[in-house]
Amino acid sequence: MSLTPSPKLYTVQEIADALRVHSRTAYRLVKEGKIKGIKVGSQWRIPESSLLEYIDSGWKEGLEKKKGKDGPEQLKLPL
Repeated sequence: MSLTPSPKLYTVQEIADALRVHSRTAYRLVKEGKIKGIKVGSQWRIPESSLLEYIDSGWKEGLEKKKGKDGPEQLKLPL
């Protein structure tokens, strides 16, 4: 029998650590749906793909805003 590998799931605290933000900020991002997660009982679990999608969206948004501007490059994640 072949088992399908399960996706890597993160806790809200692990998301906060990865983004280097406060755990309340990470919780708000998940609760508002900006980072997609699933609720297991009373706790959130966030697939790695959702975290990467959120980071990628901030990267693309930053590049679009930068077009036509001079100065140092600064990219911001959407909060």
